[in-house]
Amino acid sequence: MAHKRGKNYQDAAKMVEADKVYGMGDAIDLVKKMDFAKFDATVEVAFKLNVDTKQADQQLRGALVLPNGTGKETTVIVFAKGDQAKAAQAAGADVVGEQDLVERIQDGWLDFDVAIATPDMMAQVGRLGRVLGPKGLMPNPKTGTVTMNVEKAVSDAKNGQVTYRTDRDGNVAVPFGKVSFDADKLAGNLKTIAETIVRIRPAAVRGTYVQHVSIASTFGPSVDVDLASLLA
Repeated sequence: MAHKRGKNYQDAAKMVEADKVYGMGDAIDLVKKMDFAKFDATVEVAFKLNVDTKQADQQLRGALVLPNGTGKETTVIVFAKGDQAKAAQAAGADVVGEQDLVERIQDGWLDFDVAIATPDMMAQVGRLGRVLGPKGLMPNPKTGTVTMNVEKAVSDAKNGQVTYRTDRDGNVAVPFGKVSFDADKLAGNLKTIAETIVRIRPAAVRGTYVQHVSIASTFGPSVDVDLASLLA
């Protein structure tokens, strides 16, 4: 049974021209105009990529810092000890700990957005894989969250870092700001993401790499975007 959309969504969707691919500026303006959420909704971009995610070298995963931030307060925890723990605290980490922090999470505490760990802590942090893994919170070298440079990792997490990862069907979805952002700020963030996705094209990919791009607010309809306008 098809999901029936609410009246607000249906009214908003009427503003999108069928089969039209919009330039970046027009697409952003339309998404902002169509938003009907009663809160400051997140705006997200989705890429459909021509990648075979069964091949390890075609699974994309990483992190990037948006030039205009995410508009979200980010709670950052760090698993570290000694000088690295002090550095994490100085950089603004919300919670820093060792075994005590591992045990706190084992007891059910998950009130944070990003977890960072120094390599020497991963033997202990690894026990949390079943808890943190499914929530996308497990520290990982590919996203810069397993590192000896905890100051940079905390700073990035606090100042607009987002992560990206292909799903099983080759889609990548990344938030790039809030509806309340100026259009220019959303555009700057969106261009940064698009340039990153294009730059990390796997060498094995043949044919059209980015097959489709769309943006949407949290509850709003999606708008198809011309890739060339994101890279101009």
